[in-house]
Amino acid sequence: MNRFFSTATAFANRFVERGTQSLRLVIFGWLLVWIVLPAQASNAAIAMPDAFSAETAQKILQQGGNAVDAAVASAFVLAVTYPEAGNIGGGGFMTLYASETARFQPQGVQSVGTDKHAYFLDYREKAPKAASANMYLDDNRKVIPYRSLIGYQASGVPGTVMGLWMAHQRFGSMPWRLLLQPAIDYAQNGFMVPSELVTTRKWYQHWVADKSEDLNFNQYFSGLKTNHLFKQPELASTLKRIAEEGADDFYHGETAMAIVKQMQAHDGLITLKDLADYEAKWRAPIQAEWKGYTLVSAPPPSSGGVALVQLLKMKALLEPEYRRQLALAKKEGIPEQAFEAHFYAEMEKRVYADRAKYLGDPDFVEVPVKQLISDDYISHRAEGVEWDGPSETESIQPGKIESPETTHFSIVDFDGNAVSNTYTLNMPFGNGVVIEGCGFLMNDEMDDFSSKPGVANVFGVVGGHANAIEPEKRMLSSMTPTILLKDNQAVMAVGTPGGSTIITSVFQTIVNTLNKHMDAQDAVNATRVHHQLFPKDQIDYNPSLPKATKDALRLMGYTVRKNDYMGDVQLVVKRQGQWQAASDNRGRGEAKVFAKAPAQPLEEDESSDEQQMPESKME
Repeated sequence: MNRFFSTATAFANRFVERGTQSLRLVIFGWLLVWIVLPAQASNAAIAMPDAFSAETAQKILQQGGNAVDAAVASAFVLAVTYPEAGNIGGGGFMTLYASETARFQPQGVQSVGTDKHAYFLDYREKAPKAASANMYLDDNRKVIPYRSLIGYQASGVPGTVMGLWMAHQRFGSMPWRLLLQPAIDYAQNGFMVPSELVTTRKWYQHWVADKSEDLNFNQYFSGLKTNHLFKQPELASTLKRIAEEGADDFYHGETAMAIVKQMQAHDGLITLKDLADYEAKWRAPIQAEWKGYTLVSAPPPSSGGVALVQLLKMKALLEPEYRRQLALAKKEGIPEQAFEAHFYAEMEKRVYADRAKYLGDPDFVEVPVKQLISDDYISHRAEGVEWDGPSETESIQPGKIESPETTHFSIVDFDGNAVSNTYTLNMPFGNGVVIEGCGFLMNDEMDDFSSKPGVANVFGVVGGHANAIEPEKRMLSSMTPTILLKDNQAVMAVGTPGGSTIITSVFQTIVNTLNKHMDAQDAVNATRVHHQLFPKDQIDYNPSLPKATKDALRLMGYTVRKNDYMGDVQLVVKRQGQWQAASDNRGRGEAKVFAKAPAQPLEEDESSDEQQMPESKME
């Protein structure tokens, strides 16, 4: 504040060197308002996957919490109100930016090798110690259908509770117990069920009906009814233990015992040793310069950051030639949207070929990150892009080196600190197993390994040896929680669920916002296209494409398919000094920009049986 006063005084003296004292005071006051008030009137921005997490994040920020406090509280709330993806039985990634002037300073001496105040926390699940490379193959070395997706052997060792605990221990400013109270309240008192959750539950029950008889999903979730309260007393008890004991309960205590007891009864792999040895890791984030911005994103074991940088850099490099080729295509009657989709597909083929070859857990395989995102390497990859039609899929090899059910939220607090967090159970409702007495679902992340190199997983993505199953290895991910910086200040936080479409959805949202200058809501709502090398020459889209665009793509040699789920982007972005926030209309999220307001502190003891529910935009 002293710096602002001295600046105002200097300006007043400069412009009124010979003026009266009263005139000096008038100009001093005007300059003080001009300089100080904008600094004090900064807003916070959130883009959350549902109304309950949005209300929680706003409440925490207005009560003085920072972006990590809001992220921790919201993530636990989503474990209650967004059970198809929000979780304590899964894992994920968190990208963070700490403002220089903020109450958001890391505790301890841990270093992640960054000079941009950017951090990345890897709390991805790990394979149990009993896992093996051929565990999902039959005697003929063929992949056993659904073994890596459904039931007890599909789960990796969960990381969410440890990840949120470590983020709070390093950056949190509010008491841990208070941050879990909103989730406890929703589990104990219930939340009003949105129709989308019921639709997803019905789909999942139908999908697993003929695939396993060893699930207890229906016992816990068949009671979900639109616009009715849904209470989860077992989950409330679990959250209360975690509130009191921190991560220790989940990895060493009563909850750990319950997980292992159920695993042992059903030939599951997770042991007490697996849980006790689990660790989340601070890693150096992917950082790259792009069009005057510093992009900060997820490093391996996510493929997201590497792939996103490759796409953005390749697009920037090819932009002049793209414009020239687009003009020629228009003369031939090809719609711009069709030609752009082809352009994206050509770049994406090369990116997904590299993903299959090189990307994996850096604790187990050497991932040549610097080479993969270097200008020289990307320039070489760009040379092969075909403008007249799709490149032969078989000819797209990895470059040579001299490697969908999820949820995301984006938060920027009043001090400019930013959190971009993506976490997941993998498929909706994970593996269909609820830990009895604890009330939470387990993940089916083992499907994200390459069960057999060259064979696609549930999302159609082909993996290689770098992502083969090994004990205690983290499975490769497409999650891409991303923050963009300008002049060393956060100006965007973005991410999405969507399986293998995550990377391309984040890429197109950034392009829509910063290249096409769309406002935030238009950028996330816009039609997105996706290609991932296989299936061969297939372009997916959502929500719609004009008939002329689809016809043109078919004439170019593509198969065009509507994908009913291509993400749920949550975006906050600063435009002309003001924050915008947008939640994808494909989901049930809620986005807000708001100023500081007086708020009552959170109550630790909620004695009422019912609680006031937030207004929801759902019927």
